[in-house]
Amino acid sequence: MHHASIRTANIHRAIAFYEQLGFTVCDRFTTGYTLACWMEGLNGRIELIQIPEPHPAPDAFADEHYVGYYHLSFDLTEATTDLPSWLSSLKEKFEERAGEQPDQFQALKVLLEPTQQMIGDRIYEVAFIADADGLPLEFIRVLSG
Repeated sequence: MHHASIRTANIHRAIAFYEQLGFTVCDRFTTGYTLACWMEGLNGRIELIQIPEPHPAPDAFADEHYVGYYHLSFDLTEATTDLPSWLSSLKEKFEERAGEQPDQFQALKVLLEPTQQMIGDRIYEVAFIADADGLPLEFIRVLSG
């Protein structure tokens, strides 16, 4: 896959959010009438596109009847030895940034604390957080399999 595209209400806030996850901006451009960029990190690439007159995104995580694209998932198996510690450190980083720059950062919204889940023949640690626009992001780590 080349990239996943995310529409955002505020591209600067979204860039700041994804930078905290380890992404870096690799290209900035416009898509006709609006700002956009590609960011790389966590073994993938995302495209952020600012929407000039945004409407709130549907709550794909909480609405059990929602149909459509659900979330992005990032494999942290090689990046961390345990998902609870990684998430705790990320929460602290966002709290610190929110204190320093409240117009750019909010406290990290955790949608699902790390839990174990059997998928196929593997056991994973799984956690979900919300991005700057409330979109769900999943972080997984292989425990066995």
